[in-house]
Amino acid sequence: MSSTRESAEIRARPAEAVWYRRRGPLLAVGAATFAVALAGYIGYVLANPHDWMRPVDLKVYTDGGLIVRHVAPFYRAHRASPLYDWPGYLRLPFTYTPFAAMMFAALSLVSFTTLTKVSVAVNIAALLAIVWMTLGGLSVRRGMLRLGWTLLLAGPLLWTEPVQRVLYLGQIEIVLMAVIIWDQLQPDRRWWKGAGIGTAAGIDLIPLIFIPYLLLTRRFRQAAVAAGTFVLTCLLGFAVLPADSRKYWLTGLFARGSRTGFVGWEGNQSLPAIITRLTGSVVRAQPAWLVTDVAVGVAGVVCAALLDRAGHRMAGLLTCALTGLLVSPISWDHHWVWIVPGVVTAAVYAVRAGRQAARAALAGLAAGLAVVFAAWPGSLWHLPPGTGGFSEGLIWIPPLTNPELYLRIGDHPWFPEYHWHGLQFLAGNLYVLTGIAMFAVLLVLGFGPAWRAVRGTGGRPPGRLTPAAGAPPHG
Repeated sequence: MSSTRESAEIRARPAEAVWYRRRGPLLAVGAATFAVALAGYIGYVLANPHDWMRPVDLKVYTDGGLIVRHVAPFYRAHRASPLYDWPGYLRLPFTYTPFAAMMFAALSLVSFTTLTKVSVAVNIAALLAIVWMTLGGLSVRRGMLRLGWTLLLAGPLLWTEPVQRVLYLGQIEIVLMAVIIWDQLQPDRRWWKGAGIGTAAGIDLIPLIFIPYLLLTRRFRQAAVAAGTFVLTCLLGFAVLPADSRKYWLTGLFARGSRTGFVGWEGNQSLPAIITRLTGSVVRAQPAWLVTDVAVGVAGVVCAALLDRAGHRMAGLLTCALTGLLVSPISWDHHWVWIVPGVVTAAVYAVRAGRQAARAALAGLAAGLAVVFAAWPGSLWHLPPGTGGFSEGLIWIPPLTNPELYLRIGDHPWFPEYHWHGLQFLAGNLYVLTGIAMFAVLLVLGFGPAWRAVRGTGGRPPGRLTPAAGAPPHG
């Protein structure tokens, strides 16, 4: 009898009585969580002073900036077309746009030792900003409650493998993601909304996928601003680096994904990558991956638009980003930092779910993504005897091959990625397989309940999680 009364009292408690809905307890738990995560990272840096960072990509960026500035020895050695003829640091060529090289010229003004530390600090700050902005896009109001949620979620997300890989290599994906999310969470009335997407696409072409998404969501002005900004970055490249721009844009260099490295290498977690590994040849895989990319790209962008028009703008934005990761010829493991706002979104939906089953499913989704993409120590992932290689998180890096090897010797049938089976295949394709599963779930949601919501309410269902169109979001 007493247990029945206690259960009734628990059910009668207001939602605000739960600790994660109260400012004080949530802020304390969040601050402690992030402090432990950050202290763990700092402790690792101090314990591994020579191995905490290998800023290969950051070095390629700064060398590209030096070429733009005509700083010796790079410019004198490759005067004809220095940016794209230069073999690159560790034989890794510069693969971004001429406009990106112009932006990276600013990085080359700082000593490289200082730049490595600045890179880590900026990326961690951008991670916090992304969690904060994603919560704002889900209508979590500014204040101590949102700060507590930001710190609570950012702690474990700091220790995901894509984020750690960005910090390790000195990459820019977290910053580009922050620019895109910030841009899309601006009020619709701002005439320049979309410029962030255009600028990000001017550096790395994959954000171009957001332009058809904006068109399908009937945000024509934003799509025009994004496209116009992208064109402007191309024109700036031609004005400052005419020879390099001609080579990059007019000879089709921008479309050669294999120039970045081995498409079938394990570190590439995209549909073209898994198709290449299954077919055993880069050339043989191309027809299949082109057809697959078109089908997945169209379905993904349409699904993203349906979710957006059903009132779930953040879910739509993330669906579009996931589509870009899947169809891109190259989606390195560090490109999958989009799981950060994905986990945040799933967690917020879980807290707000009305039914216990939905709450459990969404909480399981958030926790599952965090587990799959976590930066587990290699010792926790035991491969079968004789497989060789090593692990990054839960994905497997095989021996012998790497992007630089492919650039030197080309494609060969003896590459181990072509001979995976069983656990090797699952471990080597874990991110893209997880992405495919998520994509299937989003398709069901987008073309199912979301489509019915759009038909029945004109895209304005009750209880929407994002601000009304044109209203400023909370962040």
